[in-house]
Amino acid sequence: MTTAIGDLIGASIRRQRLRLALACLAAATVTASSVLLLGLSGWFITAAGLAGLAGPLAANAFNYMLPAVCIRLFAILRTGGRYAERVIGHDAALGALAELRPALFAAILRTPVARALDLTVGDASTRLVQDVDAVEARFVRLPAPWAAGAAFLAGMALLLPAGLPAAGATTAIFAATLLAGWWLAGRGAGAGRDVQRANSRLKERYASLISAAAELRAYGLDGWAADRIAQEGQGLLAAQARVTAWGGWFAALQAGAPVLAAMAALGLSRHAGPPAAAMAALGAAMTVDGAGALLRGFEVRGSLAESEARLDAIMAAPPAGRARSVLPPGRPWIILAEPAARLSPGSIVGLTGPSGIGKTTILELLVGLRTCPEGTISVDGADIAAIDPAALRRCFAYAPQDAALLSGTVRDNLMLACAADTAEAALWDALRDAALDARVRALPSGLDSWIGENGAILSGGEKRRLGLARAYLRAAPWLLLDEPTAGLDGATEAVVVSRLAVRLGRTGQGALIVSHRPTPLTICGVTLRLGGDTAASETRIFPTAAPASVPAMAAAASALA
Repeated sequence: MTTAIGDLIGASIRRQRLRLALACLAAATVTASSVLLLGLSGWFITAAGLAGLAGPLAANAFNYMLPAVCIRLFAILRTGGRYAERVIGHDAALGALAELRPALFAAILRTPVARALDLTVGDASTRLVQDVDAVEARFVRLPAPWAAGAAFLAGMALLLPAGLPAAGATTAIFAATLLAGWWLAGRGAGAGRDVQRANSRLKERYASLISAAAELRAYGLDGWAADRIAQEGQGLLAAQARVTAWGGWFAALQAGAPVLAAMAALGLSRHAGPPAAAMAALGAAMTVDGAGALLRGFEVRGSLAESEARLDAIMAAPPAGRARSVLPPGRPWIILAEPAARLSPGSIVGLTGPSGIGKTTILELLVGLRTCPEGTISVDGADIAAIDPAALRRCFAYAPQDAALLSGTVRDNLMLACAADTAEAALWDALRDAALDARVRALPSGLDSWIGENGAILSGGEKRRLGLARAYLRAAPWLLLDEPTAGLDGATEAVVVSRLAVRLGRTGQGALIVSHRPTPLTICGVTLRLGGDTAASETRIFPTAAPASVPAMAAAASALA
C-alpha cells in the first residue's frame, strides 16, 4: 500500500538516482575490497611465513610482488570507496531532505482545519526536524543491500578455492545473521516507536511550557513546570533504555557472527593448507561483517516506521470533496445567513455582540480558517464551503486579535502580506495609517530593526497595530478586522480609526469590523449585533458608504477620543 510520504520519498529517490547509484557502487567497492584485502592479507602473511620457514630456496622462489600489489590496490579502493560513499550518499540524502522539509511545511499549512487544531507547535517542529532526520537514515542506508551483496560475492571468491563446505557454512551463517537481525528488529520495533513518541511528547511539553514562562514565574510555578518536563524526560529515558537493551543484542550478533563464520571456515578448510585456511577464515569473517550495514538498518526499523507514519499523517491529502468554485475577479458580495445580511462591495460593517457569540468565528470562516457548514455564508453567489480556499483568501485581508509576528525585522513582518517588489513608500503608508510610523522610525534601523520573537520589543498595542499595517498591505477587496483597537488608549484609538476611515475611502475596500469598543463602530455604515433580540428574519442589504461620509465618520471617531 502506497502512502503520501512513501510517494514523496520514492520521487526523491528517483530524482537522486544517479547519486544513489554512485553511492551504491562505492559501498559495494568498499565491502568487496575489505573482504578481499583481509582474506588476501591472511593468505599472503601465512604463505610468506611458511616460505621463510622452508629455507632460502623456497623464500627466493616465493612471488610476493603480485599479492603485495593486490593488497595495496584493495586498500586504496577501500579508502577511496568509503570517501566517495560518504560524500555522494550524504549529498543525495541532503538533496532529498531539501525537498522533503518544504513539502512537509506546505502540507502543515494546508492541513484541514479539524486536523490542524490537534497539531501543536512542538509537534509540528518535531515532525519537521526529528522525524525528517530519521528519514535521512533511510537514504544513507540505501546502499547497504548492495554492500552486503558485494561482500558475499567477494567472500565466495575467497572461500570456494578452500572448498564447498567452508563456502556453504559461511553462506548459512550469513543468511542466519540477516534472519536473526530481522527477527530482533521486529521484536524491538515497539521500543523504537516509543522513543520517537516520547521524544515528541517531551518537545511538545517543553514548547507549551516555555511559551508560558512569564505566567509560570508570576504564579510561582517554576518547580511545577520543571517537574512536568522531568516526567516526560524520565519517559524518554525509559524508552531509550529499552532501545539500548535491544541494541545490545544487535551488537552481540554483529560481533559474534563473524567470529563464528571464521571458526567454521577455518575448521572446514584445513585440508586446503594453512594459507588457504587463513584466507578462508578471514574472508568468512569479513563476508558476514559486510552485513553490518543491513543490521544497523534493521535496528532502527521501529523508529523509522514511527517517523514515517507521523509524517504521513501530515502529508496525506484530505479526502476528495466536491468540485471547488473559483471566484471571478472583482469585488465580491458577501451574504451571511446569521445574522441575515448581504454586504455589498465597499461597505463598512460593524459586528458586535457578547463575548463568545461567534463574531471572530465569522471572520475565520471567511478566510477559511474553520470548516464552514453549507448554507452559512456565500461569496458572489457561491457557497463558501464550495469555494477553493486559495481563491477565497485572495478576497480578504485579515488582522486577527492576536496577530502572530515573525522573529525578524519590521520589514519581514510587513512583506508577508504584499509582493516582493512592493515599494518602501507603501510600507510606510501602511504604518502611518496604523499610527505606528513614528515608533518604527525611532527604532535603530527603522524598517530593518529586529523585533524579536513574536515582536518581543513591541508593546501589545504596537504588535496589534503592526498586524493591522500588514493587513493594509494586502491587495484584497475586503478588510476583516478583529478588535483592531483593543488595548489602545483613547487618543491612539481615535487616530487609528480616523486613518482607517480615510484609507477605506481612498482604496474603496469594504470592511467587516469586529469590536466591543464604540469608536471603531462609528465609521461603520451599519452595525450587526449577534445574539439577543436583534436577529432579523429578512436579509438586510448594506450598500457602499458614500465617499463624502468618510470625513464625517473620521471626525466622529476623533470626537470620541
